[in-house]
Amino acid sequence: MKKMKTYLLWLLGIVAGLGLVAYISVTNHPQLVVGAIQKMIYKSSSPNSYSPLYEAIDGTKENGHYLKSEIAYSKEYPNSFLDIIYPDQNLEADRPTLFYFHGGGFFAGSKNMGDPLAASEATYLLDDMVSKGYNLVNVDYALVPDFHFPTPLIQMNQAIAYIKEHAEEYHLNMDDVILMGSSAGAIMVAQYGSVLANQDYAQLLDMEPSIAKEQVKALVIDDAPLDYPKLSLGAKMLVGNYVAGTIYLSEEEINSYNPILHVTKDYPASFLLGSEYRTDLITLQQALKQADVVHELVDPLAEKGLEKPHGFVSNLRNDPVSAEAFDRMMTFLEDRTKE
Repeated sequence: MKKMKTYLLWLLGIVAGLGLVAYISVTNHPQLVVGAIQKMIYKSSSPNSYSPLYEAIDGTKENGHYLKSEIAYSKEYPNSFLDIIYPDQNLEADRPTLFYFHGGGFFAGSKNMGDPLAASEATYLLDDMVSKGYNLVNVDYALVPDFHFPTPLIQMNQAIAYIKEHAEEYHLNMDDVILMGSSAGAIMVAQYGSVLANQDYAQLLDMEPSIAKEQVKALVIDDAPLDYPKLSLGAKMLVGNYVAGTIYLSEEEINSYNPILHVTKDYPASFLLGSEYRTDLITLQQALKQADVVHELVDPLAEKGLEKPHGFVSNLRNDPVSAEAFDRMMTFLEDRTKE
């Protein structure tokens, strides 16, 4: 019996040791796990490409929207393509311009497939926003493991610069702009808000915004994990991998990543959606309130006692709470773009 106990303790020690080694390995190199997931998603293809994955379209969709797709906005980084969607064939109508940045943990997702981590396909959300009278610019950006923070944010700036330069060609109003992102895209939008509002933060990231803050009427920040020290291990695996290839970020890296730390009174009006990362959005809300920035937060848990999945607003066609959040969002944007 004594020998059996000794054997079991020895075996448990080995298992614990192996577990510790595995933990240290994946937390120092989260791409080991993220890369395995990427291989399942992309199989024989690559998450990054300098060529468009689909043939360009210039025509009317089945739902009546007009689509111009696979427009190259830069050649510097892969996945530098965007689509423009108009409500109808009247491309010259004066409408607000909404830039959308998809989610996917910076390792997956695209303007075509939406966010694989969200509650539903983001394309439903985009279609319904376009139908409300917005010209929508749907932007792709580079993914890990080849590219890390702040490359997607730089690409965001490049896409805005490209559309600004070609606004007349594409009949887009760049004085009435909304920036919207979901999950990873929401991180980018929140960061860009601080780039617009805080010159010190822009210099920290070595960025010069390609649009004036007065031209950006509102941001939509849909469930962004922002407050790094308070994130779960799973979220740190994704965000840490994106920022520095490890979950063990330095104070300097956290300061560069977290836009909440750089909010000022010049931060654009913001509509916030919080579910999985509701505490991050509450922290952002507090910073916006302190800076006297116009904002609204949708928090189903606080408002209705309901826990909703990540990116729940994209499920607006099937869920009443999501539909209500969508209506509140559109009212907020309509009020801002009328000003």
